[in-house]
Amino acid sequence: MAIATPEVYAEMIDRAKAGKFAYPAVNVTSSQSLTAALQGFAEAESDGIIQVSVGGAEYASGATVKDRVAGSLALAAYAAEVAKGYPVTVALHTDHCAKQNLDSWVRPLLALEIEQVKAGKLPTFQSHMWDGSSVPLDENLVIAEELLELSVAARTILEIEVGVVGGEEDGHTAEINDKLYTTVEDGLATVKALGAGEKGRYLTALTFGNVHGVYKPGAVKLRPSILAEIQKAVGDAIGKENPFDLVFHGGSGSTEAEIAEAVDNGVIKMNIDTDTQYAFSRPVADHFFRNYDGVLKVDGEVGNKKAYDPRAWGKLAEAGMAQRIAEAARQLRSAGHTLGA
Repeated sequence: MAIATPEVYAEMIDRAKAGKFAYPAVNVTSSQSLTAALQGFAEAESDGIIQVSVGGAEYASGATVKDRVAGSLALAAYAAEVAKGYPVTVALHTDHCAKQNLDSWVRPLLALEIEQVKAGKLPTFQSHMWDGSSVPLDENLVIAEELLELSVAARTILEIEVGVVGGEEDGHTAEINDKLYTTVEDGLATVKALGAGEKGRYLTALTFGNVHGVYKPGAVKLRPSILAEIQKAVGDAIGKENPFDLVFHGGSGSTEAEIAEAVDNGVIKMNIDTDTQYAFSRPVADHFFRNYDGVLKVDGEVGNKKAYDPRAWGKLAEAGMAQRIAEAARQLRSAGHTLGA
């Protein structure tokens, strides 16, 4: 099995939670970066999650077209075919949908998937994220309730964010300050609104100082212990151990110790984008610098087709990104964990 069914996706999450490991959730923007993600999962013998942001979806539809729904469906269709050649199971996810993008992106995708389910088919994606970090918590949870109901009808899982992730992601910017830390009260409010699974399964990104992008040492102060505090307090209140299936946003640039503590406290999915972007680009830069007079027709020469052929440097880009994903899988302890193993 290549693309997870709804039942298999739920099993993946259950296995991660019980085994105290997490899946790398890799943002892709093209067929090439998607192939690199599959290669990385396969090299690590790890199942994983492939996700697309609104900007990535627009780019995939064509930089002059910018159709976020078409781009999302195109990448999903490519994944469904190509993933059959890799010995891992992957889930497909849409990442960080802010309020202003709901009506032009996630709601249309959910509507399409609801019709697919009514017709006896599987939904195209396995989960969608509602990013309510830029609105008050009350409004965030009201919208989350509505989307959770739609997600159940679409046989998908909803991901929400309770708290604020700093830095910049697809045009949304948040300052690095005390608002980056979710509170126990926020966790209790979430369970009150969305339940603990009885209304539908959802993933929760509780923030503990997370920041998108990569910053110099000392700029970001992660406190993964917050996750344990919220899990215990909410769990004690509702009589359920570790009630949240947690997501680690802004995972690029984190230390192994920070990642390990977060996973110990219930993280089953870690987003990784900035590090994989660099890992994809770095080998390309190296190739172009080393083969300057081959990729360019310098001083009237003809260049070297073997040097500027996109496949030449594209394979290097894919290998570099795959290596970084395999490293993430080892840090998250998902390496060696496939449903077929």
